[in-house]
Amino acid sequence: MVILKRFITVLFLLCAVLAFGQRLPKDVVPQSYNLTFTPDLAAATFTGSEVIQVNLQKPTSSITLNAIEIEFQQVTITQGGSSQNAKVSLDQQKEQATLSVDTPLAAGPASIQIEFKGILNDKLRGFYLAKTKARHYATTQFESTDARRAFPSFDEPAFKATFDITLVIDKGDTAISNGRIVSDTPGPGEGKHTLKFSTTPKMSTYLVAMAVGDFQCNEGEAESIPVRVCGTPDKKPLGEVAVRYAQELLKYYNQYYGIKYPYGKLDVLGVPDFEAGAMENTAAIFYRESLLFIDDKNSSVESHAQVFLVLAHEMAHQWFGDLVTMKWWDNIWLNEGFANWMEKKPMQELHPEWNAVLEAVKDTNGALQVDSLRNTHPIRARAETPDEINELFDSISYDKGAAVLRMIESYVSPEVFRRGVNSYLRKFQYSNATAEDFWTTMALASGRPVDRIMPTFVNLPGEPVVKVKTDCVTPPAQTTTTTGRKKRRHRTTVKPHPKTEITLSQQRFFLDGRADSANQQWLIPVCIKTDDNKPFCQLLGERQQVVPVVGCSNWVFTNANAVGYYRTQYDPEILKKLSGVAMTGLTTAERMSLISDQSALVQAGKEGVGSFLDLVSALSTDEERAVVESYRPMLNVINNYLTSDTDRESYHAWVRATFRPMLTKLGWTSTAGERDDTRTLRADLVDLLSMAGEDPETIKESIKLARQYLQDPNSVDATLAPSILGAAARGGDAALLDEYLTGMQRMKSPEQYYNVGQSLPEFRGQQLVERVLQLAVSAEIRNQDAPHLIAAVLSNPHNRDIAWQWIKSHWAEVESKITMSSGGDIVGSTQSFCDARHRDEVQQFFAEHKVPSAERLLKQSSEHINSCISLREHQQGNLAAWLGKQSGAAVAGKGQ
Repeated sequence: MVILKRFITVLFLLCAVLAFGQRLPKDVVPQSYNLTFTPDLAAATFTGSEVIQVNLQKPTSSITLNAIEIEFQQVTITQGGSSQNAKVSLDQQKEQATLSVDTPLAAGPASIQIEFKGILNDKLRGFYLAKTKARHYATTQFESTDARRAFPSFDEPAFKATFDITLVIDKGDTAISNGRIVSDTPGPGEGKHTLKFSTTPKMSTYLVAMAVGDFQCNEGEAESIPVRVCGTPDKKPLGEVAVRYAQELLKYYNQYYGIKYPYGKLDVLGVPDFEAGAMENTAAIFYRESLLFIDDKNSSVESHAQVFLVLAHEMAHQWFGDLVTMKWWDNIWLNEGFANWMEKKPMQELHPEWNAVLEAVKDTNGALQVDSLRNTHPIRARAETPDEINELFDSISYDKGAAVLRMIESYVSPEVFRRGVNSYLRKFQYSNATAEDFWTTMALASGRPVDRIMPTFVNLPGEPVVKVKTDCVTPPAQTTTTTGRKKRRHRTTVKPHPKTEITLSQQRFFLDGRADSANQQWLIPVCIKTDDNKPFCQLLGERQQVVPVVGCSNWVFTNANAVGYYRTQYDPEILKKLSGVAMTGLTTAERMSLISDQSALVQAGKEGVGSFLDLVSALSTDEERAVVESYRPMLNVINNYLTSDTDRESYHAWVRATFRPMLTKLGWTSTAGERDDTRTLRADLVDLLSMAGEDPETIKESIKLARQYLQDPNSVDATLAPSILGAAARGGDAALLDEYLTGMQRMKSPEQYYNVGQSLPEFRGQQLVERVLQLAVSAEIRNQDAPHLIAAVLSNPHNRDIAWQWIKSHWAEVESKITMSSGGDIVGSTQSFCDARHRDEVQQFFAEHKVPSAERLLKQSSEHINSCISLREHQQGNLAAWLGKQSGAAVAGKGQ
């Protein structure tokens, strides 16, 4: 109805205006902050003082800045040698404080002096208290809008300024901040000393960092830049790997960007309690300990790669995000998408054994899975409130942003793309930029329509599916007549070469199988590969286009090198041919892309589950671990949601018969000189057989090795450890759970501790599940870990019913463990349900028990459940029929 539409539009505009009211006025611009903090770790409080130098764009009697959980004690504003005491008016909802004076201030410079108090909270945001069993620490996490919890500030990314930071701390402690320590003086007072740090370059408030405690550091240097990796004293023996990687990365980035690391020093600090994985504070990267500290000789392949990758991500931010910062949070992908894209480049060049290119393909598929939902969002999305901003820190901003950049890089060539990137960084260094700034710069550097391609992927929600049909066409022979010297006519018949006409069409892809967004259209660089032609790219900008290729190709693949951000749906004959040649005609990345697309099409009801399982069967001898990792999630989905009581054991038998030979070939023990990928493949097969195959033999051997690991973690290959611990837990009893809980406390490194802890959600049965959940809300589990542990139990299809009832009845305890945006993990994990009753329960419960920054996740969860219901309805019979054929074929084979 027209009236209803108009009402909704007016309501949306009103909400937008109200939200925009949370933004600060632009008529006061900060130039510098001089900050002094005195934290009291015992009392979990701090006192602070600051002087903010500002420029007033016009006369005013008031200045508004951000503040929350701050107690103002005294505020003075000085201009032209005259000072006035200011009245403070707080708006808790907007997280703002307005400072008012009696005599209006003139346009021009002024200074604001504020004395204040605050709390060191336990929510891992702002200036907060981190704890170990030995002592307390004070540390910060300000992204995205939490600097205002530590000091009154202009807490928006475009308000860049310099910072002079001073910390008054206990005599036995040290501190880390963005600058170098330039002075260390005793006092004021007994048992205190004062550390003053060097002035920072211009930067945004969310990048300010402070940490106080008895930190010890491993030291290194790269191209005259001091590099330190610091942590609590017990972590010092585990910091050498990170120092080595940080040195490698700094040299690589200096060379790639053409702009030398601009901050004079680099500190990397492992914090005992830290919600994020890591945070790119300028020159002072703060980390979760488990992602930073590892035992070089006794850590897994994944742990080494993860330490490198997270460092690569955060150090890339020193240029993308810190040196050049987005103007507002709607373009957070300019930070996170760029860092996700960039992190893979040094990894692939410096450590090719980790196959970063294949990790990028996996990340792209993860983004495509989220982006196939109706409740996705564009890469650049409106966000005004803190909750709306925090919701943007998801796979779309990170992985889709990176995937689109990889696609454009491949389209224009890596060298041209690099020139554009470096031009962008030079142009906007120490300032702020928008998406238009980037793609305009890239279009100029490449001479290609990047500024037309990128907006379709950045500003539109969702993803395209490219449908592919082929036809071999032989044009009719052409006869030409020529006249010779003696006026004789000669007829020449030319038989044209046959050609393949590839018909490409595009529309939006939805997980629920519907396609009703006819107004959406992308400009897609589609890169085509055939059996007898070199790959080439074609821009697909129409609903349908025909692309001719010389010769009648036996097969066509339309995502060469797997760099495209789109799904592909082939007609049945092409798919059959691709399945036959995939092992020899497609690269590993391309096989991953083909598997991922087929999995998505099955879930959307566009393909039968049998065609997917046929493809898996064709690739079942492929020993590339990335290929196994591509089809393993869907095999688990089939086991958990499509098998019935009558055919479940048939499915398990097929999984065991198909994949146990590969594990038998590899064996359970790694050999000297074995490839990293082989060690990882062994672990993947243990996961696959114990989960999708429910294989008693694999579970039995895993229990044996798990008990061995719990007694001596160095006696089991560290790469295999998480898999055998998880498999053992699936078949474990109360006695084994006791061994896990005791063993956790004996583990000497964060990696070993989390190997055991992250296996706890795999235990089954009501008593064991409830014991794990009760542990999660106890004092034994850190706030940084508790929501993730609860979410992992809830996401386990075998435990979800028990977990859901427990969570509802213990919500007050669960809620007390939620920090910043971690509650979203719990909300998102409800997507493990596959029935309408639980879907409605989830929606009702979280409507009554609001979780910060989880509104979109709640909608996505409901959508996932609906999709699962539809998947079961459409594919359960197809699975039964396919399994019946396998059984028949097996019987026939025995008869022969």
